[in-house]
Amino acid sequence: MLVWMLRQVMAEKGIWTGAALRRLLIEKANYSISAPAISALLTGQPRQMKAETLDALCTALECTPNDLWVYTPPRTAKEA
Repeated sequence: MLVWMLRQVMAEKGIWTGAALRRLLIEKANYSISAPAISALLTGQPRQMKAETLDALCTALECTPNDLWVYTPPRTAKEA
């Protein structure tokens, strides 16, 4: 299972709001994204994402895709 870690990465960078993330994306990655799209990124785990959005997030937050998604293997019946 992939776990979406955007909020944690943002917090580590001192970014606390969607508006601040949107400004950072424009400033550092020259990437404009709508307020509803930012909200969707912050409130749920994305099912799909444009490569350019992922690239902009990584550029603006100075991270890698591995920082934004963490894989946790599913528990087996034996482990439960």
